[in-house]
Amino acid sequence: MATLSNICQFLDKELKISEIQDASQNGLQVEGKQEVKKVAFAVDASLDTLEEAHKRKADMVVVHHGLFWDKPQQLTGILYKRLQVLFKHQISLYAAHLPVDIHPRIGNNAQLMNFFVTKKRETFGDYHGVDIGFLGILQRDTTLSAVVTRLEESLDTKCQVLSFGKEKIKTIAIVSGGAAELVTDAVNKNVDLFITGESKLSSCYIAKEGKINVIFAGHYATETIGVQALSKVICEQFSVECEFVDLPTGF
Repeated sequence: MATLSNICQFLDKELKISEIQDASQNGLQVEGKQEVKKVAFAVDASLDTLEEAHKRKADMVVVHHGLFWDKPQQLTGILYKRLQVLFKHQISLYAAHLPVDIHPRIGNNAQLMNFFVTKKRETFGDYHGVDIGFLGILQRDTTLSAVVTRLEESLDTKCQVLSFGKEKIKTIAIVSGGAAELVTDAVNKNVDLFITGESKLSSCYIAKEGKINVIFAGHYATETIGVQALSKVICEQFSVECEFVDLPTGF
């Protein structure tokens, strides 16, 4: 029998929860029943996600964006309604933000880089002194349009493209989610293409003036693959039923 304690201990260790500085209060955020037969995985701890997890009879929900961050919050309004679902049905909530971005094997950025065949890979994208993404040198040069096609087909997304750089792509830097400001790092490292999730006005000017290609593949879309990879690990480790709750936002 899988227990909440055992699963949380495994996740804490595997994701190095205590070692990674983050605005998110990573780890077990809401404690529910101890016996866990089914775990739902999702990007966001929205009301829709939590209600869907209950419909699917999940005992535990593991998300990338949890409910509790760096500032204290009043348990009222939207937050209260979300918590109400968890408390009423004794569903546990576990959050892992940067730990799921950074992980070298199952993380969002590692999974995104796996879409491309690289002959060399290194960490990229400084955030509070820690690189959270990856920079890869491709085995073979490719085109910007080919990368866009690969991302759109693999992530079921629609990319926003800034084609200000070279036609042939040799190097790619990737940081999932809302990391548009890191286009500056990509320019400084002479990268041909920077891939992230969410756009930002200032990044457009930096990309144009820095003569670099940028793809915004969707904040949500670029952060679906880490939790899905994690779900496979938990399923194998604990022999529990795992499901991904996919609720695209279009952003």
